[in-house]
Amino acid sequence: MSDVLPAGSLDGKVALVTGSSRGIGADTVRYLAEAGADVVINFRNKAPRAEKLAGQLRELGRRALVVGADLTDPASVEQMFDAIRAEYGRLDVLVLNASGGMESGMAEDYALTLNRDAQLNVLNAATPLLGEGARVVFVTSHQAHFIRTTPTMPEYEPVALSKRAGEDALRELIPALSEKGIGFTVVSGDMIEGTITATLLERANPGAIAERRESAGKLYNVSEFAAEVAQAAVDPVPADNTRLVGDVSAFAAE
Repeated sequence: MSDVLPAGSLDGKVALVTGSSRGIGADTVRYLAEAGADVVINFRNKAPRAEKLAGQLRELGRRALVVGADLTDPASVEQMFDAIRAEYGRLDVLVLNASGGMESGMAEDYALTLNRDAQLNVLNAATPLLGEGARVVFVTSHQAHFIRTTPTMPEYEPVALSKRAGEDALRELIPALSEKGIGFTVVSGDMIEGTITATLLERANPGAIAERRESAGKLYNVSEFAAEVAQAAVDPVPADNTRLVGDVSAFAAE
């Protein structure tokens, strides 16, 4: 057990983390389960990995539902929430973690479709299951969160712009969520060592990670950043709905 959250702090709660078969999503869903939550593990194409994780969490005495869904396909998202409704009947924590846009061979508008349109669609589909006291967490990066004031690497710019568009669109729903007693927090992290994005950036721009590490003094790894995401699901919602993780001195606030 990792003691990221107080034991029992999520007893009786149900949590869905999108893109949780690996990486930040997998560690986040594990921390939520360790704190007592029954969980939904969502994956796009890593079924064996998702099933293995579910087995480990069931050993903790938690229920774990594994649902494959392509978040850019509304029908697939609808089926996922039908499965959640049938298994649990409700949702208390929704972590919008899945994102992308640097994959090769995707349509030109894929980043925007996944990082903006799909995020909105997932939240709208989840809302009927979210009750008073429920929490929504959107995971992003400083490179995206600050993109309007601080340029990023050209290779990452389309993704950063699409992630910021998603954040903006989600933020517009805050008043409606607040009315229902649902908290919303954006968690923005610096470049995270060991993520697919960092690996792809490094491939396109060798030396990028070392350069950023030197400038920031420290980069979080996957499990450290996931701990911050999990904590955002239980900590009070910040006044500006934003939790910044890691150094921000190189980024200009708006």
